[in-house]
Amino acid sequence: MNKFSVYQYLLILVVLVIGSIYALPNLYPTQPSIQVAYTDSARSADQMLLNELKDILKDSDSEYEEVFLRENKIVIKFSDVETQLSSKTILQNTLLDKVIIALFLEPSTPQWLKDLGGNPVKLGLDLSGGVHFLLEVDIDTAQQGRLELLLDTYRKSFKEEKIKFNESFIKDLSLNFEFSDKDSYNKALKKYRDESPTINGLQYIITERPSSNVLILKYSDIALREIRDYAVGQNLTTLRNRVNELGVSEPIVQRQGSNRIVVQLPGVQDPTAAKKIIGKTANLEFRLEANSRTSPLRKEEFDFKENDFQTAFLEKAVIVSGDRVTNASTGFDESGFSQVNITLDMEGGRAMQKATSGNIGRRLGVLFVEQKNKSELVIDNDGKQIIQQTSYIEKNIISLATVQAVLGTSFRITGVGSPTEASELALLLRAGALAAPMKFVEERTVGPSLGKENIELGMKSIIIGFALVVLFMAFYYKVFGLAANVSLVLNLVLITGVMSLLGATLTLPGMAGIVLTVGMAVDANVLIFSRIREELKEKDPQTAIRDGFSRAFVTIFDANVTTLIAALILYVIGTGPVKGFAITLSIGIVTSMFTAIMCTRGIVNIVYGNKNIQELKI
Repeated sequence: MNKFSVYQYLLILVVLVIGSIYALPNLYPTQPSIQVAYTDSARSADQMLLNELKDILKDSDSEYEEVFLRENKIVIKFSDVETQLSSKTILQNTLLDKVIIALFLEPSTPQWLKDLGGNPVKLGLDLSGGVHFLLEVDIDTAQQGRLELLLDTYRKSFKEEKIKFNESFIKDLSLNFEFSDKDSYNKALKKYRDESPTINGLQYIITERPSSNVLILKYSDIALREIRDYAVGQNLTTLRNRVNELGVSEPIVQRQGSNRIVVQLPGVQDPTAAKKIIGKTANLEFRLEANSRTSPLRKEEFDFKENDFQTAFLEKAVIVSGDRVTNASTGFDESGFSQVNITLDMEGGRAMQKATSGNIGRRLGVLFVEQKNKSELVIDNDGKQIIQQTSYIEKNIISLATVQAVLGTSFRITGVGSPTEASELALLLRAGALAAPMKFVEERTVGPSLGKENIELGMKSIIIGFALVVLFMAFYYKVFGLAANVSLVLNLVLITGVMSLLGATLTLPGMAGIVLTVGMAVDANVLIFSRIREELKEKDPQTAIRDGFSRAFVTIFDANVTTLIAALILYVIGTGPVKGFAITLSIGIVTSMFTAIMCTRGIVNIVYGNKNIQELKI
């Protein structure tokens, strides 16, 4: 009686071994490090850049432990956080826009554990490791973009309705039209008034100047607010999509104030890649190539992305932009060069079909639109040297191909550069276009120094709580208490192993979840031991042990399942810290049931199983 089969003991052993293996990487400390990558995604870090970094650090007397190439970036390891931070400042001031520099913690996990998929538990921003960005949406550019689209719409409309105008331009966030004669002026005014008070769903204020045949359209305050809210909302959605593409667990992307967005990536392993994707305002514009008959006012000259010395003139009118892209994937053309397969929405497909149906034989240009930052060292009012950033928009032609047939919702673009560039462009298009450019207002990588106090306090709470529980169980339940204590240790190992295996992020509320799990694990054992005491009043020790475990199982199962349901609900509807708490609680519930029912029972069976016990103290 009270003896497990070989298969049951084997099951317990297998689970504990697997849990221990995946918990083991957490014993190896992380090391303060820096990742350095070229700003240009088409370039991979090379030996030349590595040597340059070594020389800069050597000249500044910055000591590093190791520097090496890994994939498309360079990793520099340091002995302490202070040297890491000072070295980053030195490299940033020296290299400016040439590279992207990011702080991170390099795991020291042995290779054999990495080969098995073993990685340490990721720590949230409130503990250690992660990236914090504060981005500001350029509302002025969003308003300017809306006006440019509207200006182009009215130009086409006036031409179709044969309303003659001499000049049309944007000034001070207003549309300005100068008409050829009074008749054209009156027709345009009637058109404006018929559409007033809204044009394309936005409120405008019309200023009339009949003496000079000039009409001016200006945004109302309500329209300005709507444009701002739309730009921020669209950028918020796009950033969430991009973060999802990066595969970051438990990210935080939320609005702050009227035109700012906070992005937090806890436990991020590749901050340089994150910054490239999140900070990039990349979009596409499809325009027809201008011909000899095109007015100089209706065309623009652009450089080719891969060749600055080659230029082409494109019409100012945009057929379709990246916001109409519903899907994008990479592939290779017949010559083996990279291409991006584009799928447009219905409206974008109709616009592309209309534009290409009458222009077969002409060349269609694809513009890559990107916001970039220019950094320079300046002296502030206090006489300190700081890095000042200014934003600018760069437009380059990535493809200029002859239209062979009418294009619809699906087509491909070639000439996009390397496979890396094609993949990055496809990712950005899939995630959605930004409604307006953004700039980094604040960038912070949380290192161990900032989360040190939280880690210490969190660990202290777990240790104190665990120690008190262990002492109580050993004192009150004797041998059974010792069995429960062993199960508690195994429970913590399993929680750590499962979190490492799943790649879950541990936050400070997550630590609170672990403490709660310890209490729940003890509660399960207390229920079992109390039931055994009740059974001992009427039955012999062996029967009492058997019935105590079996009859307490139903109660334990019901209590834990209901708590698990609550934890799952928290995970689904919660965000950030709430999710962190829900994850550890859910994992802890499952592992505590296993250790309380299987491990504790296994230990008790080893001690008392198939023995003639006359008296049982519990």
